Amino acid sequence: MQNTMSSMHSAEADAFRARLSGTFHGILQWHQLDLLWTRIKSGRWFFYQVGEALPEQPLTGDALALRIDSLNTLLRNDHDHDYCGIVYVDDTEKPTLVKVYDPNNLGSSCSRSTAPVPPMWILSSVQPAAIEDHVPVPNHRRHWWQLLARG
Repeated sequence: MQNTMSSMHSAEADAFRARLSGTFHGILQWHQLDLLWTRIKSGRWFFYQVGEALPEQPLTGDALALRIDSLNTLLRNDHDHDYCGIVYVDDTEKPTLVKVYDPNNLGSSCSRSTAPVPPMWILSSVQPAAIEDHVPVPNHRRHWWQLLARG
């Protein structure tokens, strides 16, 4: 997976990872997520599932809408709460980077002895860098992703 990035791109990869660790705004309500998806669907976005191959091209139009709609359905089904709280965006009005956490693997925000759980999905207006995750992607998530890749 990381072989797709040459060593001359390591500065860009480091810059991307630094942005990913930067300041984000939480999407707390489902209607806020709907607004975010509407903003994103009109653009060009790299859609990356951590643990899978980096996307080579950004998605637009129907292909992007299909991925977002599928992710939205998955989040609402698996995060059975009346609030969202698992999606974070760098800028709510002009987003360029979105982190989406797996509702079935949120980890613990209190635990200081373990590495923080990375997001499961990243939407980025620029080519993302590979993100290390030492937890294997669950088979149901891998299967979901593979079905989307064929769609």
